[in-house]
Amino acid sequence: MGSVRVRPQTGKLFMDFRFRGKRCREQTALDDTPANRKKVRLILERIEAEITLGTFEYARYFPGSSNAEKFREEETATGAVLETPLFSEFAQTWFDEMRIQWRKTHIDTVRLTLDKYLLPNFGELQVGRIKKADILSFRSTLAKVSGRKEESLSATRINHIMTPLRMILNEAANRYEFTSPYHGIKSLKVPRTDVEPFTLEEVKAIIDTVRPDYRAYFIVRFFTGLRTSEVHGLQWQYVDFERRQILVRNAWVKGELVYTKNDGSFRTVDLSEMVCNALREQHKVSGKHPFVFCSRDGTPLNPNNVTYRVWHPLLRHLGLRRRRPYQTRHTAATLWLAAGESPEWIARQMGHTTTEMLFRVYSRYVPNLTRKDGSAMERLLRSNFGHAEGATADGEYSPSAPELPEGVSDDR
Repeated sequence: MGSVRVRPQTGKLFMDFRFRGKRCREQTALDDTPANRKKVRLILERIEAEITLGTFEYARYFPGSSNAEKFREEETATGAVLETPLFSEFAQTWFDEMRIQWRKTHIDTVRLTLDKYLLPNFGELQVGRIKKADILSFRSTLAKVSGRKEESLSATRINHIMTPLRMILNEAANRYEFTSPYHGIKSLKVPRTDVEPFTLEEVKAIIDTVRPDYRAYFIVRFFTGLRTSEVHGLQWQYVDFERRQILVRNAWVKGELVYTKNDGSFRTVDLSEMVCNALREQHKVSGKHPFVFCSRDGTPLNPNNVTYRVWHPLLRHLGLRRRRPYQTRHTAATLWLAAGESPEWIARQMGHTTTEMLFRVYSRYVPNLTRKDGSAMERLLRSNFGHAEGATADGEYSPSAPELPEGVSDDR
């Protein structure tokens, strides 16, 4: 364990620590004060941490030290200096090996991340010489980069940029037997974002007002929970009218029909009678084409055209707050919860493998929509212990018994 000490002759602080089995003493120009001792102690702790991880470079901390030159000579004599390929070379090798297991859209995303962010910063460095400090410095610069709307990159975007870097450095560490400098670096904390589902009254207003050629489109979106890419990639061969089901098998992403987002998204969605009837009407219009919702020439709808030519003008016309079309998916989840559907069934409809995300994302809507406000416990006590104090003769609890939303039964 190193220590911070003071030279009696000069009154200056120095560091005393061991590196590669040798005792090292490095002088500072700082006087012996509590503040300076704290500052030197922090530097020493950082040095010892890097020694433990095997990433410490003597010359980087003490470039003019005679010890730095001695250790450099030892490394040269023993061949201890690790020679690894440039980051640009290894990143290309990694990319070529990994792309076979990725979707085209993910390949394009990783390629953009490499070319725009990682290669300009790390390309000319040996992959084995990249230090933790280099990674943290790079990440801090990303927070100052402006995105498409001249806003700073979000924590989510920064984490996505850092992910390929982590994977590349960890793979290089395994192959060339050095300690990954990414060890101990955690992802940035992403703030939770609120979903903004529509109320049932707002949904009704939208469906009643939207252009007739888009009515079935929005009925499907509001009452199936399909993602935008899944709706636009939906084909008639995957609509089963007999069993009243949609088989979600593909998605339309960047002008290409691709596999679903993940294995959980590969699912069967049960249809209500309203959705079935809307799809039957839509079949009269587009049944001769492969895609359910398509242009006149049979190609899938363009998401931007739907958003900016139909969706946003409709919301403005109705005086509703501007929201992304993706909120139709959140609306489906909250309406199912309001109807008292099984959380497990809702999770399957949404393409979630567990109910965890369902409760994490939509929990605050459950009390208002399904009346999980303590009244269920009140009914349980009333049925087992008789009338509670304050209850009316017919068994209703008078002080606070809010009416249930329309369509939700009190006998669940």
